[in-house]
Amino acid sequence: MRHLAPLFALTVFLAASTPVHAADPVYPAGVRIGITPSVGLEPSKTFTGFQTSDQGVKMLMTELPASAFTEVETAFKTNPASMALKPETIETGAGQAFYTVEPTKDAAGTPVRRYSMIVNGGTFSGYVAVQVPENAQKIYTDDAVRQMFASVTVRKDVPLAEQLGLMPFKIVELSNFKTIRTLAPGAAIMLADSADENAIEKSPFMILGSVGSAPEKADDRGRFAQQAAGMIPGLREARITLSEPQRIDGMPGYETRIDAISGKDGTPVSVVQWLRFGSGKTAMRIIASAPRDDWSKAFPRFRAVRDGIEPR
Repeated sequence: MRHLAPLFALTVFLAASTPVHAADPVYPAGVRIGITPSVGLEPSKTFTGFQTSDQGVKMLMTELPASAFTEVETAFKTNPASMALKPETIETGAGQAFYTVEPTKDAAGTPVRRYSMIVNGGTFSGYVAVQVPENAQKIYTDDAVRQMFASVTVRKDVPLAEQLGLMPFKIVELSNFKTIRTLAPGAAIMLADSADENAIEKSPFMILGSVGSAPEKADDRGRFAQQAAGMIPGLREARITLSEPQRIDGMPGYETRIDAISGKDGTPVSVVQWLRFGSGKTAMRIIASAPRDDWSKAFPRFRAVRDGIEPR
């Protein structure tokens, strides 16, 4: 799984477990992958997953694009010699999955045993990474982690109230968007008309989130807004057509508009980015995109969502 090695290396917040016979899996808030955690593992307050009370054993759970599982499966079947760590197969509550085990060191240089598993979630890939320090390996054994991996299941959707409840602000207007999906629990959420994640740009959609490094001085906000707009992923031939300060719900803000090409089919789109600056270096960031032909109908919907956002 050489192509996924960087992802595995980043999962330093990982976790392990011993076998348990609870009937129902536990789904961390905001994600569609669930697991039956072993005795001693509790929901983490700092990342999506579980950990022991001493924070020694950690388990990270997240979602990846659907292609991540396909790439691993293809490499496993056609060219296993190319994989830096050859995975093993395992049957889970969600179907066949692949997992790897390796001795390594954590960020502090402490020897740990790291387990990584990827499973097909249909429209996404579920990813579970477990990290066990040496002093816990007699309890959280290879067999114990394997049994926990086998308990993995996926759910079709995350309840809407659960998704919205994780955000640092209230979203009281959804403008009839059909699909609501968490991109990063508690940090970013997407509202879209299309349910096809591979062609999201063909219909209006919005991404709502927050920024923790916004400038405090008004003179710096224009430059910051344009730089942030320039880093919106998926846009080609992007051209800023407007960038100006404005008040958003009584707070200082900035609106930036872009014309660009998006998606594998080269859809012409118009995009707006709103930044609403708060206290200190925090800001709310809204990105909204629509095919250029639909812009006049989509823009009032975008504004309605923006104006319906309230502080918690």
